[in-house]
Amino acid sequence: MESGEQDSTIRIQRPSKTLRELTLEKMREAILNFHFQSGARLIERDLCAQLGVSRTIVREVLRHLESEGLVTIVPNRGPIVAQTSPEEAWQIYEIRSALEAMAAKACAGRDDPQIAAGLQAAMDAIRKAYDDGDSAAVLAATTEFYRTLFHCAGHDVAWSIVSALTLRINHLRSLTIKTKGRSSTGPQEMQAMVDAIRRGDAEGAAAAAQAHVANAASIARKLLEERSRA
Repeated sequence: MESGEQDSTIRIQRPSKTLRELTLEKMREAILNFHFQSGARLIERDLCAQLGVSRTIVREVLRHLESEGLVTIVPNRGPIVAQTSPEEAWQIYEIRSALEAMAAKACAGRDDPQIAAGLQAAMDAIRKAYDDGDSAAVLAATTEFYRTLFHCAGHDVAWSIVSALTLRINHLRSLTIKTKGRSSTGPQEMQAMVDAIRRGDAEGAAAAAQAHVANAASIARKLLEERSRA
């Protein structure tokens, strides 16, 4: 090697994700999968030992999860896994019902076969995730379905509202998708929406979207009420 030349082969490559990012993902996944139950205390020293990271990283991650609505800081008690009341859940589902129905209606009115094709691809991913028993993949594929729905509708502002609630929505979804028969009825309800969009049936697409959200809301509310009484 000539003088002045640099050997790039020994350069340290920056990892794709930082330790903080990896810790955040692991904690978020643990909450969404109910490894940490709603209302459970999140003790810093225990988390440091379980995750193998510093207290500084744990504190940063807990603050981030608080901003996402998954963690609540309780005076004289510290951080706990956020609890969603039946009333709060109902409000979230009301927002979903209105915005998703409008997006589905707009998609059906666009007369674009590529929209139904994109949504069908997301539906296929959802069904595969259910078949594989992979709850995390179900949540990811469902989020992609709705991202596609709102994008194709041109409802970017509505999607930004839904995105802000995505983690709380997924926390509720983590409850409902594990209930008996939901791996079948949930995709069937969403498929009805896709089929209506494919037909160009705007009112039918909106009705299917509202029916799907209403059924999910009913399941979630029942589960949350049972937990509050436990």
